[in-house]
Amino acid sequence: MNVLIKGAGVAGLTLAHELVSRGVSVTVRETRETIAGNASWQAGGMLAPWCERASAEPPVLELGRTAADWWDAALPGHVRRNGTLVVTQRRDMAELERFSGRTTGHVPVDATEIETLEPDLAGRFPRGLFFAGEAHLDPRRALLALAAKLAGDGVPFVFGDDARAGLLPGAGADVQADCTGTASGHAELRSVRGEMLILRTPELRLSRPVRLLHPRFPLYIVPREDHHFMVGATMIESSATGPITARSTMELLNAAYALHPAFGEAEIVETGVGLRPAFPDNLPRVEWTGGVLSINGLYRHGFLLAPAMAQKAADLLEGQKERRRSA
Repeated sequence: MNVLIKGAGVAGLTLAHELVSRGVSVTVRETRETIAGNASWQAGGMLAPWCERASAEPPVLELGRTAADWWDAALPGHVRRNGTLVVTQRRDMAELERFSGRTTGHVPVDATEIETLEPDLAGRFPRGLFFAGEAHLDPRRALLALAAKLAGDGVPFVFGDDARAGLLPGAGADVQADCTGTASGHAELRSVRGEMLILRTPELRLSRPVRLLHPRFPLYIVPREDHHFMVGATMIESSATGPITARSTMELLNAAYALHPAFGEAEIVETGVGLRPAFPDNLPRVEWTGGVLSINGLYRHGFLLAPAMAQKAADLLEGQKERRRSA
């Protein structure tokens, strides 16, 4: 079986990896000139199923439990299993209570334990929650590494004008798999705009993602290499693709400063916007329609849920293959 995968975001690349591992021939097409710039490129890379359960349905936890193991097996050395720390300002302590009541997999931590976990946050927060079983990765490094691994396994990639024109390779595929997110044109999909910042400050070190609970939106800060920190993210019901707004920039910066004053002197290295595909229930789907397989609706859980959805899609293709053999 030959499968043409449209889209080189996290859904397309995880599906390609899953199929190649099962001996399926794969071609990947991406209408962008490179892997960079899609919604996956702007992601936080948190593998945090227990934290996400605070605002998501139970399937997100069930599907995301094994994500860290999948990424670890696919890209050894990329996953950091340091857990997630959740804190809030003293005046918003009710938010911590609500978050605790909606989630599992955590232990309460006091100021001393917070300092042990993150020494640079010493004395800043009296209480928090620690989710020891969670992990994170750098999504950009992961996407590039996964694409390089696939190319090394002989997977052809077609980018830009060639992909838009439908040029070879991949023209004679037995099956097409649509992993194009909001570009798929699915009637039930909507776009949820996420905005983020990348800041750099050598004055602060964090070992894990830290979530600062807030009455309007939960901020998260994810450490990356060379004193860089990804700060996100808004959830705006909009398909606008323009630059980050002044309001969002101020809210993200204010919240980062509330986590630690060092962010007040940080360099703003990058701002970014991504449109995340979501179905009405905010849960992903694997569908088989008119001979086309699709993975879509990953919403704000791309790196967390893509492995499970890729496995489901690969199982579905194998089932189709067996039915063809027996027909």
